[in-house]
Amino acid sequence: MEWLMGAQKNKQKREGILWIASTAAIAAVALVLVLAPPVFAQSQDAETQRLLSTLEQVFRFVQNNYVDKVDPRTLEEGALKGLFDSLGDPFSAYLTPDQMRGLTDTTSGEFGGVGMYISKQVAQDGQKGPLYIEIVSPIEDTPAYRAGIHAGDLLVKIGDHTTADMTVDDVVNRLRGRPGTDVTITVKRGETLEFPVTLQRSIIEVPTVKRDMISGPIAGGKKIGYLRIIQFTPHTAERVKEAIQFFKANNYDSMIIDLRNDPGGLLTGVIDTADLFFSDGLIVGTKSRVPSENQAFYATPGQLVPDSIPIAVLVDGGTASAAEILSGALKDRGRGYLIGEKTYGKGSVQQVRNVGDGGFRLTMAKYYTPNGEFIDKKGIQPDKIDAQPKLSDDQQKALVKLINENLVQKFVETHSRPTDAEIAAFITELKNQGVDLDTRTVRYLVKGEVARISNTPVVYDLEYDNVLSDAVQMLRNNEIHPTAHEAVPAAR
Repeated sequence: MEWLMGAQKNKQKREGILWIASTAAIAAVALVLVLAPPVFAQSQDAETQRLLSTLEQVFRFVQNNYVDKVDPRTLEEGALKGLFDSLGDPFSAYLTPDQMRGLTDTTSGEFGGVGMYISKQVAQDGQKGPLYIEIVSPIEDTPAYRAGIHAGDLLVKIGDHTTADMTVDDVVNRLRGRPGTDVTITVKRGETLEFPVTLQRSIIEVPTVKRDMISGPIAGGKKIGYLRIIQFTPHTAERVKEAIQFFKANNYDSMIIDLRNDPGGLLTGVIDTADLFFSDGLIVGTKSRVPSENQAFYATPGQLVPDSIPIAVLVDGGTASAAEILSGALKDRGRGYLIGEKTYGKGSVQQVRNVGDGGFRLTMAKYYTPNGEFIDKKGIQPDKIDAQPKLSDDQQKALVKLINENLVQKFVETHSRPTDAEIAAFITELKNQGVDLDTRTVRYLVKGEVARISNTPVVYDLEYDNVLSDAVQMLRNNEIHPTAHEAVPAAR
């Protein structure tokens, strides 16, 4: 989900909806929308009153004198939209009644969509040209994921309409729709590669946790609990507890937490999850010019994962928001060793409020990690830089051809349980068709398609996933130590 809602844990109760905006999610995530009381109180500031009076005068003049009759609600929505657009903050926005209803729809846990977490591109220093919609990450086992959409891709068109002129909410509304219907998007990857992809909408359901054991010869005698957190929801902490109990039943002696491509989720979900690894101390804090928004969230006594268990934490550019809160807490307090790439850098906090039938979301604060680091627009640097090998431009083009022509799907349709020899023959056939991809990538795609058809998703793939394989190797060689310390809460 784009937004992280939360409330003070073990502190004062909060009104309204507090979220930490990371990306707009075209997915099902359980939300609890708390209706706020009226949000506008008359200001006593004379300058503010003068400006409001001017706005009212212009509003009435346009309503009474425009050449055509205009609905005052249209003027209201336009004025509110312009107010939030003037902030230059992609995470603050006016929400129309339809958009507010769209948020409410997500409480059902499912709707028709394509499965992508997206955000409006932010202008960099010296950048020229239009700002498109950035794909933060595809959601696993959704149309976008199966079509090979990557984190970092740009969504430049929906049909014939450029996204440069659209807000995130505009894009969400165009991509969502009745399951079984198609939508064609144009994706830009890298500097020059641009290609169309037709996606069939489906019911999007986002699982929150996947888990398995990594043991045997590849683990060198270790019993490693592998935990992947896909999305923080109200159920994440409970599902993580279940995973840890599963690890304990299998006598785990080390652990990997995979937060790659995790766009965030509920603030309460990540705090409750982090609490499983600490018995006290700061998890995350928020800082605002509004005193009531300055908060600190602490762990409660007792922890489910003992300090004797070494933990590797996998992160990348798709690790955002709530996932950065967890990775930041584990890193700052010496409880986890981060492996991968710098995280996304989404560290602002929003509130959602109702205005009539519509509403708005407004950035109210930024959050900081236990060591007092503000990670907004900076991200978190891992302890060890590690990344999957990048495909060359020619390989990217080959991958696009593989996707657009459904070559893997066609192969698996006739080889539901392909042998190594059959996969090798398929790779040779692909090369003869001008699709020259490395064996590892093709094998990964084939195994993924077999798992999709058989409805047995692969939890991890050590053959393809170099970063995970390196983490296993480090745990196997005792290079990650089960050290932990309590960070001193930063003064704010």
